[in-house]
Amino acid sequence: MDFVKLGNTGMDVSRLCVGCMSFGVPERGNHSWVLDEEQSRPIIKKALDFGINFFDTANVYSDGTSEEIVGRALKDYANRDEIVLATKVHGRMHKGPNGGGLSRKAILSEIDNSLKRLGTDYVDLYQIHRWDYNTPIEETLEALHDVVKAGKARYIGASSMYAWQFLKAQHVAEKNGWTKFVSMQNHLNLLYREEEREMLPLCREEKIGVIPWSPLARGKLTREWDETTARSETDEFGKTLYAATVEADQQVVERVAELAENRGLPRAQVALAWVLQKEPVTAPIIGATKMKHLEDAVDALYVKLTPEEVSYLEEPYVPHPVLGFS
Repeated sequence: MDFVKLGNTGMDVSRLCVGCMSFGVPERGNHSWVLDEEQSRPIIKKALDFGINFFDTANVYSDGTSEEIVGRALKDYANRDEIVLATKVHGRMHKGPNGGGLSRKAILSEIDNSLKRLGTDYVDLYQIHRWDYNTPIEETLEALHDVVKAGKARYIGASSMYAWQFLKAQHVAEKNGWTKFVSMQNHLNLLYREEEREMLPLCREEKIGVIPWSPLARGKLTREWDETTARSETDEFGKTLYAATVEADQQVVERVAELAENRGLPRAQVALAWVLQKEPVTAPIIGATKMKHLEDAVDALYVKLTPEEVSYLEEPYVPHPVLGFS
């Protein structure tokens, strides 16, 4: 496994990150397709055996049970000092006022709740899951700075938002001497490339680590266009991401299949290789529910696409509505 620095930090992360939304109690939260603890642990163990040290979860995943499962597994299987453990805050965790968002009240409560569920004294990367339009960014950033200074997080990061919002946050933090974001977790794959317009150039210029979510477009790039899975049939959020550009998206999927067949590779390896070669990507987030998913991801590290192959895969793409920010 190759390791790289996360953005402009000194922290080493594996070139792949395990996305832990796949792990949880199916009856809790919005994803009935997740793996329970018994099913999750072998996949987490296998990821560690491959040399992956980067794990990303969130407080809202399966109503907190993802954090619990991941925390127990990593405690049993790994050396905490070698693991880069990331979680996120923003989603609604309880009914009534102050149940979600990025207020000082929410952040200071939720970091403690996450640490308790994870069974650790600190997280390596604490990320805002989305932009909070109802809280001043100054309040959010000062609270995150206090989390870092309290030793509860080593670094902070952000997730899907507009480039102007991310740059505004960085400016506010710098102006006040607060901790700045070191990473951006954004939506990037062969079916959604809008981040190439502003966010990726911004991250490259500012030396921000990029850890894309859904690098295989919810699995659409790995199978026949009309093929469905238990997840795709019940993933309401996923259904909103690629509904407006079906004709062009289908052409991209067909080209991935064609190139994979010509190269004698699984489609997942071709699609993931494209993300891995896209600058300045640090580590794509892999949502694995089968051992094969991990194996394909690791093998994709050794797949190098030629410039001609990259152009062939990209050519049918059309502009997409900006999605994934809510």
